[in-house]
Amino acid sequence: MIWKRSAVLRFYSVCGLLLQGSQGQFPLTQNVTVVEGGTAILTCRVDQNDNTSLQWSNPAQQTLYFDDKKALRDNRIELVRASWHELSISVSDVSLSDEGQYTCSLFTMPVKTSKAYLTVLGVPEKPQISGFSSPVMEGDLMQLTCKTSGSKPAADIRWFKNDKEIKDVKYLKEEDANRKTFTVSSTLDFRVDRSDDGVAVICRVDHESLNATPQVAMQVLEIHYTPSVKIIPSTPFPQEGQPLILTCESKGKPLPEPVLWTKDGGELPDPDRMVVSGRELNILFLNKTDNGTYRCEATNTIGQSSAEYVLIVHDVPNTLLPTTIIPSLTPATVTATVAITSSPTSSATAKSIRDPNALAGQAGPDHALIGGIVAVVVFVTLCSIFLLGRYLARHKGTYLTNEAKGAEDAPDADTAIINAEGSQVNAEEKKEYFI
Repeated sequence: MIWKRSAVLRFYSVCGLLLQGSQGQFPLTQNVTVVEGGTAILTCRVDQNDNTSLQWSNPAQQTLYFDDKKALRDNRIELVRASWHELSISVSDVSLSDEGQYTCSLFTMPVKTSKAYLTVLGVPEKPQISGFSSPVMEGDLMQLTCKTSGSKPAADIRWFKNDKEIKDVKYLKEEDANRKTFTVSSTLDFRVDRSDDGVAVICRVDHESLNATPQVAMQVLEIHYTPSVKIIPSTPFPQEGQPLILTCESKGKPLPEPVLWTKDGGELPDPDRMVVSGRELNILFLNKTDNGTYRCEATNTIGQSSAEYVLIVHDVPNTLLPTTIIPSLTPATVTATVAITSSPTSSATAKSIRDPNALAGQAGPDHALIGGIVAVVVFVTLCSIFLLGRYLARHKGTYLTNEAKGAEDAPDADTAIINAEGSQVNAEEKKEYFI
């Protein structure tokens, strides 16, 4: 009786040890996410295993591998590693139908299991932009739609214009027929202007299956608009005698036709001197008759625009040296030679005076030079007056002395008077000239 009791105790002891050992064995698995068409690796590990078998089964509870023995005939499923501590298998060319919960079983008493969920990502198709018809007129309302299908989970669509994201858009998500993937679309509405011509509008699809490399679709806008016109003169201060070029800068789409130049509402008055070359009006040399309003018109298939330029021809600044004319008062000719040595500054001033293209105010007269010339002129004039006075004084004295001639031989005063009076008889025969 005692023997039987001891045998029973020993049996329960062994069973307890076995149960305690099996309770320390747990299979460990991890969830797996893979992109559709990729390869999934399913791994089951056991830290403590006393030669107990491991098994992988699919969501339909079909055995895939039992230890290192393949149970399901599927060429996409292969053994990666098999040992007492690990059983790893691979599933290649994963499809959306492979998604689900896979089970790793450890055949202890009782059997222990661990679940691993396989998530298959649906890759979105390349997006397409619709709704654009070329060309678009300035001011029209444009509606663009970007669409992509096959994403799982649903993809995210973003719009960009001039590298700046547009937030105010409409977003729509629909489930595909397979009830696993989604079709996503987004609509962008905006009113176009001429600044949108040539701009690239981008639709970008972001999804976790794209590995941070989004898919994009691009649409380059073509906007037609009326011309914009501006007149640019070749000089801001046109002067008489100078040439002038007026450039008519016109922008538009389609490109404007050749521009039309008019003056004061009519044709150009002097075609020989006012030459039109392309978009330029070239006035060969200016005069005061050219003053007026010049108009440039540009036209394309959308419309017409014009610009005006008011031309005011300015006088050339009179910076020439003054000229003094000395009146001829005597028969004598007075010649004065004045030597003037100019500094480099005065040479530059003279050069600026001779240059008809020089702007007013760029060079002033040399006051020292002018003062010197005026002093010389005054000096010459005074000398001329002095010489003239001496000449007149000397000539008058000689005339009076000759008139009294003949009285010198008279013996007395009475005879001298008579002789003097007698000399007056023939005085009327004398002629007197005064120079």
